Amino acid sequence: MKTAAVLSALLLGPVLALAQSVPAPDASRSRELVRMVRQDCGSCHGMRLTGGLGPALTREALAEFPLDSLAAVIVHGRPGTPMPPWRAMLSEPEARWIAQRLLQGFPEETVTTP
Repeated sequence: MKTAAVLSALLLGPVLALAQSVPAPDASRSRELVRMVRQDCGSCHGMRLTGGLGPALTREALAEFPLDSLAAVIVHGRPGTPMPPWRAMLSEPEARWIAQRLLQGFPEETVTTP
């Protein structure tokens, strides 16, 4: 019985993480975060987030990773790799919001003309 529960948690973990509601930042901050991911993260992970110096950040590439793990990598970086910590630029809830968006397929940057 314990094995079934552990197996279920491992298989359903990413699905349950997506079901958890992550509060969205206000519209202005959301646009800033999308731009940051597309531009700053895109400089290593590819402008389409399909990989480059860093791995792909597509929904398919991240499907096996729990939301909390992705948010932790965003906030704390990965020591010994080029992945820097972003905690000086982001709050933990914003990192969770970004991680959730990555798991769902990250939105395109919207550019408004004056």
